[in-house]
Amino acid sequence: MKVKRTISLLSAAVAMCCGTALAAPGQPWMNTQLGAAERASLAVKEMTLDEKLKLVFGYFGSDMEAKKYKRPEHAHKQSAGFVYGVPRLGIPNLWEADAGIGVASQAGPDARPATALPSGLNTTATWDLQTAYAGGAMIGAEARGYGFNVMLAGGVNLMREPRNGRNFEYGGEDPLLAGKMVGAQIKGIQSQRVVSTLKHFALNDQETGRTTLNVKIDDQAARMSDLLALQIAKEDGNPGAVMCSYNRVNGVYACESSYLLTEVLKKDWGFKGWVMSDWGGTHSTIPAANAGLDQQSGMPFDLSDYFGPPLKEAVLNGWVPQSRLDDMARRVLHAMFEHGVVDHPVKSEPDKIDFAAHAAVSLKDSQEGMVLLKNSGAVLPLATSVKRVAVIGGYADKGVLAGGGSSLVYPAGGNAVPGMEPKIWPGPVMVYPSSPLKAIQKRLPSAQVSFSDGTDKAAAAKLASESDVVLVFATQWTGEAFDVPNLSLPNKQDELIAAVAAANAKTVVVLETGGPVTMPWLPQVPAVLAAWYPGTSGGEAIASVLFGEVNPSGHLPATFPLSESQLPRPKLDGYPEVLDKRFEVNYHEGAAVGYKWFDLKGLKPLFPFGHGLSYTEFGFSGLSASVKDGVLQASFTVKNAGKRAGKEVAQVYVAPLQAKWEAPKRLAGFQKVDLQPGAQTRASVAVDPRLLAMYHSASKTWRVAKGDYKLILAADAAGEKALSTVVHLEAATYDVNGKPVRQPR
Repeated sequence: MKVKRTISLLSAAVAMCCGTALAAPGQPWMNTQLGAAERASLAVKEMTLDEKLKLVFGYFGSDMEAKKYKRPEHAHKQSAGFVYGVPRLGIPNLWEADAGIGVASQAGPDARPATALPSGLNTTATWDLQTAYAGGAMIGAEARGYGFNVMLAGGVNLMREPRNGRNFEYGGEDPLLAGKMVGAQIKGIQSQRVVSTLKHFALNDQETGRTTLNVKIDDQAARMSDLLALQIAKEDGNPGAVMCSYNRVNGVYACESSYLLTEVLKKDWGFKGWVMSDWGGTHSTIPAANAGLDQQSGMPFDLSDYFGPPLKEAVLNGWVPQSRLDDMARRVLHAMFEHGVVDHPVKSEPDKIDFAAHAAVSLKDSQEGMVLLKNSGAVLPLATSVKRVAVIGGYADKGVLAGGGSSLVYPAGGNAVPGMEPKIWPGPVMVYPSSPLKAIQKRLPSAQVSFSDGTDKAAAAKLASESDVVLVFATQWTGEAFDVPNLSLPNKQDELIAAVAAANAKTVVVLETGGPVTMPWLPQVPAVLAAWYPGTSGGEAIASVLFGEVNPSGHLPATFPLSESQLPRPKLDGYPEVLDKRFEVNYHEGAAVGYKWFDLKGLKPLFPFGHGLSYTEFGFSGLSASVKDGVLQASFTVKNAGKRAGKEVAQVYVAPLQAKWEAPKRLAGFQKVDLQPGAQTRASVAVDPRLLAMYHSASKTWRVAKGDYKLILAADAAGEKALSTVVHLEAATYDVNGKPVRQPR
């Protein structure tokens, strides 16, 4: 007995040393040396019908007075969701939090203060995968600290509609850029043993009528646009869960679409995790379950508890096969095992969260993603010798704006400008207490820095006329569940900027917006900085870029149109929204989204996709292309020809010279490089073959046509600093996931 006990203790010590856990007697699914699939199958075999049903039914994590609903006792207060685990089998509860910008809270007295990243568009504007990953890892760490093990992050909805109120959460208009950047963030979140979702699956590209609209699009166009973005994010991020969207696609609700959930996601892409509904996105029991929905989320948002007693009845009667319920539970467990949720249970320990380190992550993200849109006459960076500075508008004396809706992160220190409308969801309108004015004053201790809130246009213009330089902060609040009526700045801010610019030729405009805006005053101002929603450390980030402590290196992840008339749908379908009105949105542009549409129609935008200036000068040279084992690779040299250290985003586009695509060219690769003055570096990108191909729906293959292709190396989609070369490609076929298909000899 003593020998056996010694061996047992030794085995336990080895397991602890090597980071593995030995299965408890009778619980082989707890053996970490087994794969996630095997562990999930073993656990499902031990579960009762009621235990399986627990895993596929999710509750809202907050009280809802309007529905007389009380959150489950074990749910974290003011959280997004809660799912009961199976404690007798060692399966923990799922505690779910919104979203991709930080650990969000529902409104109420117990909102948890957390670190807010800048908007998703800002993160994508960095064009830097490491920055996206670091932001995700920060969110994951903070989620664990607050006791959450599921983050409802990973928003990849292409910017087909620049007026979409949720664009700020997403990754812009290009499938490669959006997929890569959001995939990196998902990977970062899950590095902290927290499951991340990928959402909203799929084609949820406007908020107006989001629960009733029907998107019309063919399979080929979808696979080459929105679905490709989601597919790339799935491949790079390996999310544990996918959230299906509210809208209908070709007549069928996304959360009961067997085409989306089973054919595309699970069969074609091989997704092993679980599909959860968006909150209020479930509309049935039998159709939804049999189509591939694995978990109903957020009761009581739906009309009924479809995956509660009705699902049990459906399984007992054979309307939903027992094997399907087993698969639903198995998929939830697979993700929990694969991403460490079971083996590393979360514990609420907010006192251990390193908020200072997390604020630094947010600061860097904001700095890297700000886009210098215009800088004529080198007005920026500001000199510290300036004597009189006017700061006007945008609550700049108090803080920086945040987007609204479920992604809203509540800051330490509270709302810097409380009481703005709307006060209720998708509000409150939140201003983070990071004041640009104070950050500017800190850098100019001897200067006169004056503030005007901009409500009196004449007074603002007078202050501008008495100043050496003027900084106008312009804001546009956007959020979930609504779209903006147009791309103009609200509340007559265009008039304010025009008046101030007329009073002082050295007027700099700082934009805090949810996406593209029109700029009728652009010819009158020498400098414009897109600061997006800059997050927890936004005021400091803006000042550091304005004064040149940080050289701006962001590039646009979306085209800025001259006007709405340039869009595929100049008038927003369904706007203004009529509750319960069903209508169709025809994506007649197909896969020609964003810059591709502008190229196809020969339209010149206000600012092109990929645009971004610097305080230094970069040059490209030595572009070459080669094909090895069927993979196209472009190599090139980037040189910093200026006098400041800085970063440039080299963008590689491909245009077919014989084949016909949905648009003249596509983004095929990108590389961000960091260079000291006078330095240069050699860089290269390998091109995903799907970006050289047309999707063939009947065979589910990507087909590259034989012919010549032009590779374009540029600093934006309009061809700034462009170099080009031509390469010949042989015909090739790739499977639905971009893997080579051997052709018969």
